[in-house]
Amino acid sequence: MFTIAFVGAGSVEFTRQLLRDLLTFPELADCSISLHDIDPERLEVAAALARLAGGAHIRTSLSRREALEGADVVVNMVAIGGHAATLRDFDVPESFGLRQTIGDTLGIGGIFRGLRTFPFLDGLAADMLAVCPDAWLLNYTNPMAMNIQYLATVAPRLKAVGLCHSVYWTIHDLSALVGVPHQEVDFLSAGVNHQAWILRWQHEGRDLYPALDAAIEADPELARRVRVDLYRRLGRYPTETSEHSSEYVPWYLKHQSEVERLRIPIRNYATISAENVATYEKTRDALAAGESLPPLADDAVEYAPQVIHSLVTGRQRTIQVNVANRGLISNLPQGAAVEVPATLDRLGVHPHRVGDLPRQLAAVNRSFLNVVDLTVAAAVEGNPDHVRHAALCDPATAAALTVDQISDLVTAMTAAHGDLLPTALRGA
Repeated sequence: MFTIAFVGAGSVEFTRQLLRDLLTFPELADCSISLHDIDPERLEVAAALARLAGGAHIRTSLSRREALEGADVVVNMVAIGGHAATLRDFDVPESFGLRQTIGDTLGIGGIFRGLRTFPFLDGLAADMLAVCPDAWLLNYTNPMAMNIQYLATVAPRLKAVGLCHSVYWTIHDLSALVGVPHQEVDFLSAGVNHQAWILRWQHEGRDLYPALDAAIEADPELARRVRVDLYRRLGRYPTETSEHSSEYVPWYLKHQSEVERLRIPIRNYATISAENVATYEKTRDALAAGESLPPLADDAVEYAPQVIHSLVTGRQRTIQVNVANRGLISNLPQGAAVEVPATLDRLGVHPHRVGDLPRQLAAVNRSFLNVVDLTVAAAVEGNPDHVRHAALCDPATAAALTVDQISDLVTAMTAAHGDLLPTALRGA
């Protein structure tokens, strides 16, 4: 029996969506679902959702290693530190005058989210290599690039792949904007997670970029978005939302005029995180009362169910994945985590070689990856100096603060996150 383990299953809405999508495949209806979370209440809620989704074989465990035994696929959705740590990621930098929007990928928030996630990834990798060494790890946890590069460094034998829906939704929404069914377009996207680029985008051989230019020209409000501004200056459309994209570069968040011109929502993820907590509590209470749950979105498309279906059935698909750069993108650093197309089949996940990105896009990606590399190096080497180096090299942080302010901010963030950080880095 094919076994799928969910780690961080207490992320109940995401777990519910993945289970619904998985179990709509007839070939997966009889699979075994293993659920793990460190919170007993959230774990029980996840189990109730799995039963509602139609899972025939469900087991739960507060022990991660026990939950992983015999797994063929492990889906990681953890958020180390939860909502409280997310608020610290915003509140402490804000006290220094540093603006953030999402804070989960790059920037000072992304750096410390990565640092507090790495000890968990160490344990997860060790447990998988001990009890399910041939399993695929499908990672959804951010910061994606940092987590995938860290795993590739400390556990190179682990079959780890990062999954994110940003490219799918970018193509979906752009195609709707120009009046073309997204199912009919051909595209090529590559770069790094949350900062990849739509390199080619066609419908029946016709380049769709001129149609996008016309749509932007016809609606001045479209130009009041960060990703459109980036596209017009760099020549290819970025694959992540404007909220995300604004904090990976030095050009926007520092300037109030740009925040207003491009309608950048400061602290956006702090609000989303609070809403996620409220959604969990409503789901928990509805299940306890025997009430029906709100319907799930019919158009939600996540990659994990597709990967699992292809592993079981051999059906070939192409999706976007995050993996270590082993000759995939020539002008980005080798070993860095990159996002590229990949073919799925019964044998696994097969990333495609893309070659060179356009120079200006690779240059922006390299600034992103410098922060990733230094953050990973800080943990791998146990070197707290690299935490400061990562913050100094972060584009948005460096644009807003002096070097002394950056150093003091790192000290404050280290104190705020305390025991969640790797032991060697708690004196940063």
